[in-house]
Amino acid sequence: MINRERLLAEFLELTRIDSPTKNERQIADILKNRLESLGMVVTEDDAGQTIGGNCGNVFAYLKGNLPKAPIVLFSAHMDTVDPCLNIEPVLHEGVITSAGPTILGADDKSGIAPILEALRTIKEQRISHGDIQVIFSVAEEGGLNGAKNLDKTLLKADLGFVMDCVGGPGEIILAAPGQDRINVMIKGRASHAGFAPEDGISSIVIAAKAISSMPTGRIDEETTANIGTIQGGRATNIVADKVDITCESRSRNLIKLEYQTAQMREAFQRCAEEMGAVAEIEVIRLYEPFILTEESQVVAIAGQAARSAGLTVITGATGGGSDANYYNRYGVPCVVLGTGMQKPHTTEEWIKEEDLYRTAKLVVEIIKTVAKVETK
Repeated sequence: MINRERLLAEFLELTRIDSPTKNERQIADILKNRLESLGMVVTEDDAGQTIGGNCGNVFAYLKGNLPKAPIVLFSAHMDTVDPCLNIEPVLHEGVITSAGPTILGADDKSGIAPILEALRTIKEQRISHGDIQVIFSVAEEGGLNGAKNLDKTLLKADLGFVMDCVGGPGEIILAAPGQDRINVMIKGRASHAGFAPEDGISSIVIAAKAISSMPTGRIDEETTANIGTIQGGRATNIVADKVDITCESRSRNLIKLEYQTAQMREAFQRCAEEMGAVAEIEVIRLYEPFILTEESQVVAIAGQAARSAGLTVITGATGGGSDANYYNRYGVPCVVLGTGMQKPHTTEEWIKEEDLYRTAKLVVEIIKTVAKVETK
């Protein structure tokens, strides 16, 4: 069914295309041409202008011959994390890795390539289907900014599948956390560390006390928190008068997310005030959590399609966000599906060649399964 040679060649080609976040223009133009060659109506929104990138989200729409079937969405993101320039993929004994000191880019080109191959397959084999929408998003890494600024008037789907998850084909993510970005600036008072340390107020000491007093790491089974970066101080002989800290909190429970963020904010504020300093705190809600049940239609379709593809179905939750967080918020029930990528965001990233083929087959089976469903 799946043209393995073609799919493998396309995946390797896509990984070689530089596509860092907010610089997806080259790969977007290539993908737009390929989607158009499949007979799809292709458009691009202006999300790139909004977020300071050079490219918007790519939308493609394929009319089907089953007007009563739900409109199904398949989505993957085009951008990759650093180091992602001049990637050279290598296939050895069925496993694809990067030959150099870069990521591989399976996150998320292991979603893009199987979607394209599945579309070719249904056209070549004249498989009946309903309307299909494809969205290849920008700036997913670092805050889902492409999906956040997506032109919602172009979103037509009734349900969707985001191909963007660690784990093999057959893994279905039903729940994902929301995330708050917490930016903190602590303003103390500088003084000479040798002549008059008592005249200074160390912003670094304040930050250390605050961080040591707050819960971080794994808070519970659905909540985490992390101190990401700390920058401050000018020299060892100067009491540091300013420090900048970036943090995050995540939870699949919105109440827990807000509580964790409040605890972190309170710790910075309290410790600053106790030492006579000022803490300026900005909280940015990057995205909200989503939770679907095993009984929901989109989950049932994913499970049925996976079994038809000969895959073992595994359902669960994740600690990371994806574009599905926003699709669900926009009213399109959407799960995240495993593509086989392993160790993403590291130079040890890899994927089994076989998982590319299994993912493409899964997409075809989802299209066939959706075709049997009638919209209510």
